[in-house]
Amino acid sequence: MPDAGRRPSQQHFVAPFDEDTLGTVDTVDESAAPASLWTEAWRSVRRRPLFWISSTMILLVVLLAIAPSLFTSLDPRFCELKNSFGSPSAGHPFGYDRQGCDIYARTIYGASASVTVGTLTTMLVVLIGSVVGAIAGFYGGWFDALLSRVTDIFFAIPFILAGIVVMTMFKEDRNVLTVVFVLGAFGWPQIARITRGAVLSVKNSEFITASTALGASRVTTLVRHVMPNSAAPIIVTATVSLGIYIVAEATLSFLGIGLPPEITSWGADIAKAQASLRAEPSVLFYPAGALAITVLSFIMMGDVVRDALDPKARNR
Repeated sequence: MPDAGRRPSQQHFVAPFDEDTLGTVDTVDESAAPASLWTEAWRSVRRRPLFWISSTMILLVVLLAIAPSLFTSLDPRFCELKNSFGSPSAGHPFGYDRQGCDIYARTIYGASASVTVGTLTTMLVVLIGSVVGAIAGFYGGWFDALLSRVTDIFFAIPFILAGIVVMTMFKEDRNVLTVVFVLGAFGWPQIARITRGAVLSVKNSEFITASTALGASRVTTLVRHVMPNSAAPIIVTATVSLGIYIVAEATLSFLGIGLPPEITSWGADIAKAQASLRAEPSVLFYPAGALAITVLSFIMMGDVVRDALDPKARNR
């Protein structure tokens, strides 16, 4: 009796297949070690052109800061008034400023102070903020209450305004370390808040409970297990903040209360160039452009790192 719904002359054909190959399409190598968060992040960032662009820009800025003599043999502090506002020439591609200083040399050497202040300030801020946030989030109780209130007090103080007020007190004794300590003293609350939130989300995980059950002390658990698994948001914030602290140093130097005059700084050169902005705008363009490119490179790197370390963003 023919099947219902099929014509008597209709025939069915089944394509041949090899049953031995079934199940091999989606096989998983169970012997391979699971990829860590950092391995997955590296696989993600190396496929993004923005990572390589920002890395190249940061590498160039670091080279300028570490070895400016590789890019110019001129002394940025050597000035001759006869060259005031001189046009670009061979060996002097950016021309001269009002005092007759070579703009190219000052732009190259200005990277050293800005990058040094930004890097040291970021390290200090991460150190203070991570310690405060980790203790507050991991131990809780009165530790959390006290440290959170202290963080709120510092967070309520305007960052740049505090830097201006304190640096005015050190007008006669200013150097790179002074600027670093002042910026670091008022820049750590953001890192502390982020660290506290990250530690709170990690400390109740199963591997933390297992570490405690195996007899590890609370300090060991915090240092060896909690902090490494809370580092992702801290690294992202620190990467972006480095550019912010470079701008902060330039702002203080622009106001004349940052680095001393004998240290070449982009902020100080921008301040000097504003008087001749209408007549010679190029004098302002080069230090301001170098500052903008440097900050942009760190912001782009921070965006890439954030997307790589955030699984939800990576999936999107």
